[in-house]
Amino acid sequence: MQENFDPIRYAVIAEKNKREIVLLRGMGCVWRRCRFCDYHLDRGGNPTENYRMNRAVLGQVTGAYGTLEVINSGSFPELDDDTMETIEHLCAARRIHTLHVECHWLHRAQLPALRARFGAIGVTVQVKTGVETFDALFRESYLDKGIETDDPAEIARWFDECCLLQGLPGQTANSMQADIETGLAHFKRVCVNLMQENSTPIHPDPTVTATFIREVYPLYRDHPRVDILLSNTDFGVGGEKGHAE
Repeated sequence: MQENFDPIRYAVIAEKNKREIVLLRGMGCVWRRCRFCDYHLDRGGNPTENYRMNRAVLGQVTGAYGTLEVINSGSFPELDDDTMETIEHLCAARRIHTLHVECHWLHRAQLPALRARFGAIGVTVQVKTGVETFDALFRESYLDKGIETDDPAEIARWFDECCLLQGLPGQTANSMQADIETGLAHFKRVCVNLMQENSTPIHPDPTVTATFIREVYPLYRDHPRVDILLSNTDFGVGGEKGHAE
């Protein structure tokens, strides 16, 4: 990801788990240590400017499916107060009953209050977190994810959905399938991201990627609780506007 890029920030997902999705901008991920991720480069140091942009993006939401997903290259609680209030008002005005957001393990203690805040206006908050793999040694020593437990049930105590990262060196068809099955056993939904080349030191392994496409993808492609992103822009947001197809 390049700094100061101009991505698509609103899209409609009309297949599995139908919803609208927005990519908002905050001050940047607080953790910012994951060795595979450069999403934090989509940030702005001026909260007023971030809010101005976020308000315009949120203005495109229609409430068509009653479900909205908000991502922001960081954690949902890191958004500025004005943006958060706008999301609240939007949910009420557009009759949105379900709000999907993302959050790092670091912010887990803030989630009960967040759920209560939106619950007060009749909105159910579904929180997704990036686990990447349930192999805790690999996750923390190689990816530096910052999750302090190796117990999937403890992670699921705080979060409703999980993201997995596949196509990495050392992964096998069995290990990737085991991660997905563990995710399905503990979480309502699983989102599998296939590792893409970016500006970080972690690179996808072409052999593992081919194994995923050949052996794992066909098993879960049509699973109603599994989203698979072969490209990190498959949800329709995050791609540069000039390269939109």
